[in-house]
Amino acid sequence: MVKNTAAGHKKFWHSFRYAVQGIVAAFKSELNMKVHCGLTLIVLAAAAVFRLPASKWMLLLLAVTLVLSTELLNTAIEATIDLVSPELHPLAKKAKDTAAGAVLLMAVFAVIVGIYVFYGPVMDWIQGLMS
Repeated sequence: MVKNTAAGHKKFWHSFRYAVQGIVAAFKSELNMKVHCGLTLIVLAAAAVFRLPASKWMLLLLAVTLVLSTELLNTAIEATIDLVSPELHPLAKKAKDTAAGAVLLMAVFAVIVGIYVFYGPVMDWIQGLMS
């Protein structure tokens, strides 16, 4: 446990800065991170337009957080593999493909959550347009 010292507090707050730098670096270097962030903005804007209840917001935020976190982990794994194995190797490919598969599974989960959350409000909106 970190001692309650000025240096300990400084180190604690620096860890947040490093974490933000990691998120920014992933956003700048990874197309998929940009895509996930763009889709996140669209989904959250739609949630606001449809005035979803707090419980549905929480489901959306959970799905978004899981996708973005998994993408960050995938980026970290890929960078580590590139560092330790710059040449092509079957195990490096397996590690990268497996990490990418985790992102895909999480993205599919997020789509299912989105369908669950938005199906009713979208159908109500369409019926309102047709009447």
